[in-house]
Amino acid sequence: MEAELTALAASGATTFVGLMATEAWTQVRGRVARFLARGEDTEAVDAELEESRAELTAARADSDEETAADIEAEWRTRLRRALRANPEAADQLRDLLEELAPHQPTGATVSINHNTINGGTYNSPVIMAQSIHGGSAPLTPRQEPGAR
Repeated sequence: MEAELTALAASGATTFVGLMATEAWTQVRGRVARFLARGEDTEAVDAELEESRAELTAARADSDEETAADIEAEWRTRLRRALRANPEAADQLRDLLEELAPHQPTGATVSINHNTINGGTYNSPVIMAQSIHGGSAPLTPRQEPGAR
């Protein structure tokens, strides 16, 4: 049972922190705060969640994955303790995670740390992307006259 509660706490923390970084957070924050408060001061928990979100946003903007992982670990520990103290909350957490599933981001995310363009003359905007879909022919760079 302990391993199951630990896995559930990890899933909850991953979901909560993942949602903090999305537009959906404003829609789900209240439900998460009510669950975590467990009848206590919901406003205090809500403030803690918002503080975590601000830290997470700053960490991701700075490409600081260690701090982002620490934030998730804090919520995982908190959830694990809550589930140990009240094992009946496990069913409520499962229900909440199921309810939040449609709000979770899908697909892979890509982080761009730094882009640099050196040399050459560009007479139009330069677009840098991992991949660009659409069109019928691949884009090829235009070469200056006399270039090889």
